[in-house]
Amino acid sequence: MTDLPPGIRHHINQSGGLSNDARVLMLFEANKKTALVAYLLWFFLGWFGGHNFYLGRTGVAVAQLLLSLTVVGLIITIVWVLVDAFLIPSWVRQQNNLLAAQLGA
Repeated sequence: MTDLPPGIRHHINQSGGLSNDARVLMLFEANKKTALVAYLLWFFLGWFGGHNFYLGRTGVAVAQLLLSLTVVGLIITIVWVLVDAFLIPSWVRQQNNLLAAQLGA
């Protein structure tokens, strides 16, 4: 939606289309992260960093994935994933705040 040329965007706004605020709100709602999805990924794919991939923490997710492939690393990952369970709400909030800032809210 934000890739529209300026002339078409102006035409849509003048002909009763969506305002910029409505468009931003729709983009935010479509792209925001939820704690429920993060916890489901944590529960089922936490050992492999699934919740971190979802929350945009790719470096941490790759580290968890690589550690979970070894026996010693799996022990470290188990403790790491348990700690992550308490930190997920703040990470979701942080990602949503970042999204809102990028959209100009």
